[in-house]
Amino acid sequence: MATAIARSVLRTTLRGGGPRAPASKRTFSSSAHHDDAYETAKWEKITYAGIFTCTTLAIFILSKGHAHHEEPPAYPYMHIRNKEFPWGPDGLFEGKKHH
Repeated sequence: MATAIARSVLRTTLRGGGPRAPASKRTFSSSAHHDDAYETAKWEKITYAGIFTCTTLAIFILSKGHAHHEEPPAYPYMHIRNKEFPWGPDGLFEGKKHH
């Protein structure tokens, strides 16, 4: 294995493949037409405009208040207890009332 690596290195140097020249900077399609600083500034402005719009809308909606509904009548059949709970008259997690 060591001899195969040595042969590969020897072939590369004999062919003139010494230190390679650094590759040129890779350009992407997005940077071909637009400046990155321009795009950043544009989206920063859009973000601040969105924050301002949402905040203003929230303040407007929340400042109007909401309608208060009347309390429903206390119908007698809603809390009927025909027999005591197995643990007594108090709620399960309430303390015992000692008189």
